[in-house]
Amino acid sequence: GSHFVPLLFRRPCSAPPSDAAAGADPGRPRGRHGGRAHAARASPRRQARDLRPLALLHPPHRPRPARLRRRSPLRPPPRPDDAVDRVSRLPDALLRGIVSLLPVKDAARTAALSRRWRGVWRSAPLVLADADLSPSPAASALSRVLGAHPGPFRCVHLTSSCTEESGHLLAPWLQLLAAKAVQELVLVSSWFSLDAVLPAAVFGMATLTRLHLRLWKFPDTAGLPPGPGVSFPNLRELGLCSVLMETRDLDFMLDSSPVLETLFIEGNLFTLRLRFVSQSLRCVQIIGSFLEEIFVVNAPRLERLINLEGWTPHGGCTKVKIGHAPKLQLLAYLQLDAGNHVLEVGNTIIKAGTRVSPRTMVSSVTVLALDVRFGVRNDAKMIPSLLRCFPNVETLHIKSGKCDLSTGKLNLKFWHDSGTVECVRSCVKRLIFHDFRGDRSELAFLKYFVETASVLKQVVILLSAGSTSAEEVHSKVAKFKRAGEISVALVTGCSDLQGRYKRGSEFPLGDFFFLLKFPSANY
Repeated sequence: GSHFVPLLFRRPCSAPPSDAAAGADPGRPRGRHGGRAHAARASPRRQARDLRPLALLHPPHRPRPARLRRRSPLRPPPRPDDAVDRVSRLPDALLRGIVSLLPVKDAARTAALSRRWRGVWRSAPLVLADADLSPSPAASALSRVLGAHPGPFRCVHLTSSCTEESGHLLAPWLQLLAAKAVQELVLVSSWFSLDAVLPAAVFGMATLTRLHLRLWKFPDTAGLPPGPGVSFPNLRELGLCSVLMETRDLDFMLDSSPVLETLFIEGNLFTLRLRFVSQSLRCVQIIGSFLEEIFVVNAPRLERLINLEGWTPHGGCTKVKIGHAPKLQLLAYLQLDAGNHVLEVGNTIIKAGTRVSPRTMVSSVTVLALDVRFGVRNDAKMIPSLLRCFPNVETLHIKSGKCDLSTGKLNLKFWHDSGTVECVRSCVKRLIFHDFRGDRSELAFLKYFVETASVLKQVVILLSAGSTSAEEVHSKVAKFKRAGEISVALVTGCSDLQGRYKRGSEFPLGDFFFLLKFPSANY
């Protein structure tokens, strides 16, 4: 096809010397261009040099490629060298790793590839999910797989097989999995009944490293004392979702798991009293559960303690008591409502106006989340006293709670008269304000914070849906004086950034509540 070659112009040659300057004879014949006849024809080198710009205007000649002859369809193409089965030549360990990553049906079918693959499936650590067994009857297909494979089982997800019809098969399945060294187990009941009692065989699975239970009722653990036959010596992660259990059942699980690192509880309907005495526990998350007490007695490795959307017993409150937790870095959510939460640090209950001493400080916490009803005067007045208990907070989350009846709003003068709060003045670098409605009390606290925090770098305001407009908040916040250069971001159409289980249990420690990146605007 045509293509473009840039035209390069050379500097014009100097004019030939005149006849007078050259001393030419005017009577001698001249050439066509007025020069001498013998000079009318230039040298080949000069002709090539003068014609170079013209040559650049035309594309170079490219020979047309030779036409390929079509091979007869009756003659098979030659077999290339790379048609050799190189995958089968891989070491046994790699082949087992490949098969273990396949769905169970595809993994079993690899035995039909060649003689080399026949024994790979039976020797590979199997990943089994009963959802992959459909459309076959899940119970019968699951029984065949568990009986045919010698183990070990790396990961087993039973989310549709645990029905009322197959309830008599569940205990034998768990016994087979225990005998075949299952490592990870997700067990979900499909009965949708409070009578779905968890088989006691699950407590004998000593090889488990991860255990997630959902929609089960715990059996009576009083007759199952911890011992060699009933324990989880390798369990590092325990998830209990919508499980009916009492405090003694949870204590039994914790006492039977000496290396447990992550505990997740969601939707428990019985009132729990949590007491943590563990040398291995690193992360505790409780979501939507009835809690009477959370007492960190002795947890030297605990880094995260998270309680979201918790319910309090009728007429009571949840007591959060921090004992020995020297590595605790993230604490959330503390509700500043005397009727719902009571915080106790070092045998001292923190109230509005409490004098803080070194014994009431938790200096290891760097990420703190508070739930405050700014429309309730006594709740908001607790903020200065509570913040003084956490002098090294770098990221502060404030969730503005709803209140049915306002009991008095605090103005800017109250915050300035409350005295110096060390973490606000010299530590907090990021403030995230959840469910911001633009009330006068919220704006007063935000203005105090921006004017006082000397190292504050970023403020993120998550606007509550249908409460106020971003333009209105922008016009008010833009007038605030600032202690330093601060980036402010307004976010609309976003629900409260409450982290969930996966993000909360990831290590190393990050900001569990604020992993999203929002565009910021410098005012």
